[in-house]
Amino acid sequence: MELEATVLERARAYESLPRWERSELGRELRRFGLSYGEIMDLIPVKKSTLATWCRDVKLTPDQIEAIKERRPSTQRGIPRNTQWRRHREVELVQTQAMLEAHHLVSDPFWTAGVAMYWGEGGKASRRLSMANSDPAALRLFMSWSKVYLPPETGWRAKLNIHANNDEPAARRWWSSELGLDLADFTKSFVKPDGTGHRKNHLAHGVCIVTKRKSANDYLTTMAWIGFLQDELGR
Repeated sequence: MELEATVLERARAYESLPRWERSELGRELRRFGLSYGEIMDLIPVKKSTLATWCRDVKLTPDQIEAIKERRPSTQRGIPRNTQWRRHREVELVQTQAMLEAHHLVSDPFWTAGVAMYWGEGGKASRRLSMANSDPAALRLFMSWSKVYLPPETGWRAKLNIHANNDEPAARRWWSSELGLDLADFTKSFVKPDGTGHRKNHLAHGVCIVTKRKSANDYLTTMAWIGFLQDELGR
């Protein structure tokens, strides 16, 4: 069962839709074979309102059986896939990203940004992030994200510094360089000095910038990297 990307986009924009379009979206999701609970996970609507919208929508026997299969089992030892909505959304995000890549690959700024993330971007947290000691590199990364990815939800930053660094001064410097508020900085990682540590520490340390609520942006960017890998491997 695959929902079209346009339907999920409308669901995410539910609050901005006119009333008639909200009700039509609810009916469309129901006709697709979703339970009321599954629809309510996608759009913020009361069950009573949803029932009124969908009173004339009849599910097929196959759709009813599929809903039962998706419900968590009350019997021990019978696993159910309770993450199916997210799995479906991930597939749609990745598919859409690959379609976009075919049009964007001729754009040198897009290609440069994808290649930069390929080499320097964070890949462990499943959030769009990058660490660097050069503020120009991070500004480029943030600008690239603004151009090619959905509207920003804000950024947070974290510093990796040494014990003898002036942390408040480093925060002020990075705040000015990146155009971020001091409130956007989380607790710094302070590496203690000791035997074997380098003495020529970076005056302002390394900054990690992470885009807030960027799980889908991360998936998109990783799909773009995969596209470039395929292109370069030809």
